[in-house]
Amino acid sequence: MNSAPHLHSEDRAEYERVLNDVLRTAHNRPELDGIGRRLTAEQLRTMALKATSHITGAAAAEYGHYVTARQEARASAGGPGGGPGPAAGAPSETGAGFAAVITVLAPVLAGTAALILLLVGYVLKAVSPDAAFAETLLTAGWFFGALTAAGLLAAAIGLLVTALRNRATQVPAEDATGELPDEVARAKEAWRHALLERGVLPFLRAALADPGADPASHTPPRAVNRIPKVGYSGPDFSSPSDGGPTGPRPTFTSPDFTSPDFGPPENRPE
Repeated sequence: MNSAPHLHSEDRAEYERVLNDVLRTAHNRPELDGIGRRLTAEQLRTMALKATSHITGAAAAEYGHYVTARQEARASAGGPGGGPGPAAGAPSETGAGFAAVITVLAPVLAGTAALILLLVGYVLKAVSPDAAFAETLLTAGWFFGALTAAGLLAAAIGLLVTALRNRATQVPAEDATGELPDEVARAKEAWRHALLERGVLPFLRAALADPGADPASHTPPRAVNRIPKVGYSGPDFSSPSDGGPTGPRPTFTSPDFTSPDFGPPENRPE
């Protein structure tokens, strides 16, 4: 099985959808009629989710084409992956983050100050109506109240502008009619078909046929009868002791060495 590319998080839901559709319609598939006897549909689903990389590897080529087509469609739309967009937006993201913090904190702080000042001011005014300090506190409280209202208005405008900007640069998964571009749709359908026929169904069949399949294990089930026997046998090597035919064995004789004392008279030493 081919090694699968990393399955993007946005595609994991599609993989689970294909798996769930198969398990839901298993009663219409004769090859999956063993569900419920030894392994339930939920156990098979758990096994398939643990073996995601193993199963999706069967459709690695189609998935790679689908991802490429999707990235090209996004690039042509000017979204992420289109080149200079993210780089150009990097400096503004930091500034936007700081401005967002200030926009959120300013109304909170101003509102808190306004509440405290108004509360203390009205209490002092109730105790001593002629106290000048109470009027000062009330004036400051209403000033911070105005700042709170202005901050809330600025925050609302900022959220609206951010939403409009994100909508303009957002990469739509679908076009205005709710459909994927033709090339992406064809690539996605090809991946789904390959994932179903070469990944999910063979895995489920193997799990049902493997008596040792364990739902709690991360190891994929053994494929039954996956490797056919090759129609040849190895050469027959046998030793002579096995009863096979043997030929005549060569005979060896050692050379005749004699001592000088036993040689002919003419060869004896003086």
